[in-house]
Amino acid sequence: MKKYNLITATILAAGLVGCGVQNTQTSAVAQTSVSAPGAPGEAPFWAYAGKTGIGTSFEQYQNGHYSNEAPTGKVSKVWFSIAKGMITETMFGLIHQAQIKDMQFVVVGKDFTVTEADDLDVTIDYLYKDDKGRPLSLAYKVVSKDKQGRFSLEKHIFTDPDGQSLFVRSIFNTQLDGVKAYVTVNPYINNNGLDDFAKTTEQGLVAWQGENYLSLQGAQPFKQTSVGFTGVSDGLSQLKTTQQLTRVYKNTGEQSGNVSLLAELGEIGENSQFDLTLSFGNNQQSSFKQGQATLAKGYQAVLDNYNGKGEALGWQDYLQSLAPLNNMSEQTADNGKLLYTSAMVLKAQEDKTHAGALIASLSNPWGETVSAKTGSTGYKAVWVRDFYQVAMAFMAMGDTATAKTAFEYLEKVQVNSKTPGNNGDTGWFLQKTHVDGELEWVGVQLDQTAMPIMLAWKLHQADVLSDAELTDWYTRMLKPAADFLVEGGRAKILWNDMQITPPATQQERWEEQAGYSPSTTAAVIAGLITAADIAKMAGDEVNAKRYLATAKIYNADIESMMFTTAGNLESNASDGEYFIRIGQDKDANSNTKINANNGRDGFNKKQILDGGFLELVRYGVRDALAPSIVKTLPEYDDETLTDNLQVKYSFEFTDGSGTFAGYRRYGNDGYGEDEVTGANYAQGGKNSPGQRGRVWPFFTGERGHYEIAAANANNTLDATKQQAIKNSYVKGLEQFANEGMMLPEQVWDGVGVNKAGYTLGEGTNSATPLAWTHAEYVKLVRSLSDKHVWDHYPIVTKALK
Repeated sequence: MKKYNLITATILAAGLVGCGVQNTQTSAVAQTSVSAPGAPGEAPFWAYAGKTGIGTSFEQYQNGHYSNEAPTGKVSKVWFSIAKGMITETMFGLIHQAQIKDMQFVVVGKDFTVTEADDLDVTIDYLYKDDKGRPLSLAYKVVSKDKQGRFSLEKHIFTDPDGQSLFVRSIFNTQLDGVKAYVTVNPYINNNGLDDFAKTTEQGLVAWQGENYLSLQGAQPFKQTSVGFTGVSDGLSQLKTTQQLTRVYKNTGEQSGNVSLLAELGEIGENSQFDLTLSFGNNQQSSFKQGQATLAKGYQAVLDNYNGKGEALGWQDYLQSLAPLNNMSEQTADNGKLLYTSAMVLKAQEDKTHAGALIASLSNPWGETVSAKTGSTGYKAVWVRDFYQVAMAFMAMGDTATAKTAFEYLEKVQVNSKTPGNNGDTGWFLQKTHVDGELEWVGVQLDQTAMPIMLAWKLHQADVLSDAELTDWYTRMLKPAADFLVEGGRAKILWNDMQITPPATQQERWEEQAGYSPSTTAAVIAGLITAADIAKMAGDEVNAKRYLATAKIYNADIESMMFTTAGNLESNASDGEYFIRIGQDKDANSNTKINANNGRDGFNKKQILDGGFLELVRYGVRDALAPSIVKTLPEYDDETLTDNLQVKYSFEFTDGSGTFAGYRRYGNDGYGEDEVTGANYAQGGKNSPGQRGRVWPFFTGERGHYEIAAANANNTLDATKQQAIKNSYVKGLEQFANEGMMLPEQVWDGVGVNKAGYTLGEGTNSATPLAWTHAEYVKLVRSLSDKHVWDHYPIVTKALK
């Protein structure tokens, strides 16, 4: 303790000297110390989750896998994200393995210090676009302007498709004299914010944990470098208080912690340009070597390769391979800008070690209040339900290779006799896993067990899976899944020890309630009917009949179990007859309560609406004009309900052309910011009763899909109706996108304390981009282009007649 106090006193003295230096406007020579004090530094948290951009290189499959062998060469396994103008979590290795929290630039004048985390005016755009303004790669231009007009900063951000580096060009402009630029990086090596070491070298700065290394270097040598523990000895506080680095540190010593890297780039004036790389490897030498190779190629060569210009294979080539995109663009309201972006965003959220592993989002929800002391995947993980939506979107935009590879990946996340810790029955699919198959959450969600069967059937119908391939997959993966949908079984793995009796599910699609759910049941029935068709093709007539018979039994009970005729909603639009969200018993008219969740008390099940009943139409279980469906629409669309139970909210188009619909997951949803305090969801690790789930944009797509189905059912899908759907549901989804054209999980709906200052309809800090939202947009555009619902199953409708 005495040694630490002595060091602290020295730092304080140095800071006082720095103040004097600032006042006389002379420069000081920083004192150099070997090891930085203050381990482990301040508590680590993740970055803001509302990303305005994500990126990685496009890589080509070789026989359904990613390979470092010729002709494609080395596979780049670097991903980055952008939020509030800053480079945030950047991943290397597996897609969930964050290596930094953020990388930000610092501008220091004679009497000011401004970081990118301060309040700057920020715009974001794409570096490579076509003549219609559609992005052709995930390379970004971010411009940040000081509100007092003292400087501007322009960043160009992309990865090296032939190496393991993030390339960042920074361009500063100022009219002031004596202004310097710095860059600081907060490493979170191996996906956590502690246990890191750092040091300076002649080549640049390096941080590491075990055999995972990160290096920062520039095309020009840094003027000055330092490392330290974040918030204590990182140098940033010196710059903020004295505009000087009065003490620098060569390393962080023998103690690990939350470390930071700091480098002086040099003095800036007009168009001062600095090229930097953030590079990765399994040792210091390989990390620096990656960055050197990228810098040696230079900005233009790396960017051209990333974009796919000339002989290089890049994002432009991927987009050109998607044959349906041009026709689909005609059914968008923005000339295809969001469609092109969505195609790349979905492909970018695939792991490159485990080909076909499609994650939910390249973000950690409400990240800046979520502890990063230990590793966390956040949404950078596999949920089979989200996965299905994305695979179907790949099919819709013509990427059958990724859809097929994704389907084949699913075997990795199906419970079998070799699944670690499994002492129960097999055939069902795990709730949430890492991309390498590592278990994370183990609830049983029957829709996630049905959807791989549905996807297989779609792939076979499109001639992506041959008869022989489908027969093989039937034996290996699909039959065990279908058997579980019929028989159920004991889930006995990790915390989970429960008997599952279909069609009752342990968890429905919101992962929060057990019982009988319209959306889950829709998928289970579709899964069993498509399984019956596959079984018949494979020569298994006995099980084909069993699957079909079971589907019909489940179908016959839908209304009695899930459609109440004794509703108790206080609504002028309600006649008391509508689908409920979920019930734990088989009587839709009973007054049982569903469980409390996310800080909200449980309610009478007849009080809670959601849009799950629309899935019955989407998959072909119910006609769009079926009485139970039509009778539920007034309640679902009722904006006069008590706010906590209200699901639909209207938003105005910014161009003044009218309003469009947005929907919450369900009434009484608590998965969102606190409406009383404005705090993030579960801030501080605890749920609060004021938490409120917001509007989720992909429901606008689900509602749009229903409108297509309904128009087809009554033969009114003419050009006028098609245009109306485009100008409401498609355009509405486009308006929910942020400036970087990232679609969020949730948007601000105007209810409660707005602590973050969101505008109405703006994405919150839950998770952006959400793959499911981008997938729903792609599918809606394809459905409108085809004039029928893309992920509809005619065989289901036929079998149930």
